[in-house]
Amino acid sequence: MDFVTPLKIGPVQLQTNLLLAPIAGYCDLAFRLVARSCGGVGMACTDLLSSEGVLRENAHSMNLAQTAEGDSPLCMQLYGSATDRMCEAARWAEDHGADVVDINMGCPVDKVTKKDGGSKLLCDPDKTLGMVERIKASLRRAPLTCKLRLGWDDTCIVAPYLARRLEEAGVSLVTIHGRTTEMRFSGQARLDGIAEVVAAVKGIPVIGNGDVKAPEDALRMLQYTKCAGVMIGRGALSQPWIFRDTWSYLTTGKVPPPPTLEQKVQLIRDHYYGMVKYRSARSAMLEMRKRISWYSRTMHPCSELKDEMRLFETAEQFEAILRRFLEWRASRRPTELRSSAGMAMA
Repeated sequence: MDFVTPLKIGPVQLQTNLLLAPIAGYCDLAFRLVARSCGGVGMACTDLLSSEGVLRENAHSMNLAQTAEGDSPLCMQLYGSATDRMCEAARWAEDHGADVVDINMGCPVDKVTKKDGGSKLLCDPDKTLGMVERIKASLRRAPLTCKLRLGWDDTCIVAPYLARRLEEAGVSLVTIHGRTTEMRFSGQARLDGIAEVVAAVKGIPVIGNGDVKAPEDALRMLQYTKCAGVMIGRGALSQPWIFRDTWSYLTTGKVPPPPTLEQKVQLIRDHYYGMVKYRSARSAMLEMRKRISWYSRTMHPCSELKDEMRLFETAEQFEAILRRFLEWRASRRPTELRSSAGMAMA
């Protein structure tokens, strides 16, 4: 089995078979650009977009749908249950930078499923297929893909059947998260379930998703399930270079040395100033206060950095915090750092 063939989604050729997931609340344009800058990202996806939100062009949806030079190939993921509106939203996505349009059939969050969107679409496969056929027919150029879970719960494992029917409906790729809706993000992603979806389709690529936190996890998923590629979500939030590392591991068997502390700090800067550029200084401040807990997972010891970053308000304060952190780390001997890191991780 060839695990390193770059994906092709309809007419869209990717450079790798690794995809950045549509992480709700996290996959903003600035972060996508940070992950792409590290290398290895075959395609990145927007945060999930409400079909109503993009058609009304409300401020929140427009922020989530932003794209820019360098943010390509790009998948825009839509959620909703009204077929006509989903068709209109798919055409909107085509007109606003989407190389690929994806239908969200996997989000387990109540505010989405209570409106019959996300993984609620798994509960009525035939109705869902009718919607997919309409959306497919409405698109002019962009390939259509779908991201789903195994089923609503263990009594309703519909993914293999649905994937096969989606292929017949003209969908170009299916991504399967190896959990049910009921599981949300608990337990372990089921590789057996992903493998059953791979076996159910005839020719389209199936992408595996769930619990990929290191290059070795990606290889294990590819080998066990025979899926064509891997989608990485939360594993990228603290290590946006995971795509670089994974592609290197898949192609050479070696994982590159991790970024230096200075390089990690620069990625934080890039993310912050990207948010300032594409959103606002206030949005950048609020988001970085939240995101520092993710970035810091690979930067121990860094307790003061986290504490100070949760209180900063201006770009000047942001820079001063990073500068003090780098100076403090440079002044400590390796034995002191190992001891402090051990205490922080305990």
